[in-house]
Parts: sequence; C-alpha cells; structure tokens
Amino acid sequence: MWYAIEGFDGADVLAKRLAARAAHLARLTALRDEGRLLLAGPCPAIDAEDPGPAGFSGSIVIAEFASLADARTWADADPYVEAGVYARVEVRPFRKVLP
Repeated sequence: MWYAIEGFDGADVLAKRLAARAAHLARLTALRDEGRLLLAGPCPAIDAEDPGPAGFSGSIVIAEFASLADARTWADADPYVEAGVYARVEVRPFRKVLP
C-alpha cells in the first residue's frame, strides 16, 4: 500500500538539512530503484522554486510499504530525523487515484 510521509522542519534547520541531504536522497533513490517511490520532494518555506536562505517548511514522500508500521519505521530512520531537521513526522495511508 502507498503511504504519505510528511516531515515538518523545525526552526533554523537549513544547515542541518543541507548536511544530511546526501544520506536522505540515498534512501529515496533506493526506494525509487525498488519501484516503491511515487514522489518525493521538499516544500519551500516561501512561494519560490528556490527559497534560498528561507529554506523549507518540510518534505513529502509517497512510497509503498508492506504496512503502516513499516512506513513509520522507515520514516523514523530518516537522516533528517537523526540530524534534527524534522520537528515532527506524520505517516498515513495514501490512496492514489490520479494520474
């Protein structure tokens, strides 16, 4: 089943985000290579493609896991969690309808 994982950035964490980015992307690349990633990306903190020093408000990942528990375990192991980028993470089932 698909699961939506939304991480919400804490305050002033852009430097932490940039430091942990390579490890974060490596996990997403692994999901993609396994055919389990629907989409992933950051949410700019301002209305701009490149928010610059304003940074990001969080990230969204929609990926396939065997269970909600597995999705939560994967989310809890994210390098952004370990680095203190995310203040909180929400994981919930997702039903793809379109496209």
